[in-house]
Amino acid sequence: MGKKLNRRNFKPYGWIIDCPGKKNIPKGRSLFSIVLRERRKTGWRIAYLVLGEKELTKLEQHPDSFESFEPISGKTLLYVAPAKNPAKIECFLLDKPVILDKGIWHGVITLGAKSEIKITENAAVMCKYCYNISSIRG
Repeated sequence: MGKKLNRRNFKPYGWIIDCPGKKNIPKGRSLFSIVLRERRKTGWRIAYLVLGEKELTKLEQHPDSFESFEPISGKTLLYVAPAKNPAKIECFLLDKPVILDKGIWHGVITLGAKSEIKITENAAVMCKYCYNISSIRG
């Protein structure tokens, strides 16, 4: 049987992906933290999202980056829409890791008090936002 992972015993090999300060997030708020960023412009980054929002008021898009959403804890809804039609929103229960194609409109909300999600994307990410959606509640 393997050892239980903790920061101390895994330190010689790397680190555990986590979000610093996640215990002090006000209820209903979120915290996005970059965990690793390559120094090269063409590299990628790993982030950790502690999600508290229960209402979707905008979608975002990254025209030049794939993006992964990897659920860690909690129940999360993932909203997606085609690059050319942000009004055509579909919703999925995020119960498996996914990779979004470049340019896909997306947003997430939690169904509980909070959700935690690992995100991987290009190190330099251009963001576009669409606010012309009806507010969606989970």
